Amino acid sequence: MQNTVKAVFFDRDGTLIHEKPGVYLSDPDKVVLYAPVPAALKRLQKAGFLFFIVSNQSGIGRGYFTEKEVNAVHARLQSLLPVSIKEIVFCPHAPQENCACRKPGTLLGRRLIEKYHIDPAHSFMVGDKKADVLFGRALGMKSVLVTTANGKKHLQKYPDLKPDFTAKDMAAAARYILREDKTHG
Repeated sequence: MQNTVKAVFFDRDGTLIHEKPGVYLSDPDKVVLYAPVPAALKRLQKAGFLFFIVSNQSGIGRGYFTEKEVNAVHARLQSLLPVSIKEIVFCPHAPQENCACRKPGTLLGRRLIEKYHIDPAHSFMVGDKKADVLFGRALGMKSVLVTTANGKKHLQKYPDLKPDFTAKDMAAAARYILREDKTHG
């Protein structure tokens, strides 16, 4: 079957929800959406995109929290969003484990593409870190770096990092995606 579905893959922390550097989120009560997220996602949903979250959750591998706690955070996140996330996947490994599922590794993305018949050429990856940009690029998607949380620092730290678009927030990211969406309208 040919891949025909268009999708937006999102990083979680620092992209959809506030992130405090150095703090590993395990408490669902501390999930706070960035203000532009709900309206931006509604606009993208109206244009026919499916949504996925791909997140590195090394706090599990480091022993800071459990997979059950991560799932509780995801349930809280989903309850705050006005749209449905088709699937949330995450890498539970610590960075030194060198697994294939930790972004920028593409294992989780490839599985989603295959499972949902996603067309990477008509899909996007939105995140706030170098790993997100490289992940999207390696999968054949356009990458959007939001300068919330880590985005500005990563642009300075990695001058050769060239996302397809740099957005100040999710509203700007959604406008870019809608402009680039060749299957819409």
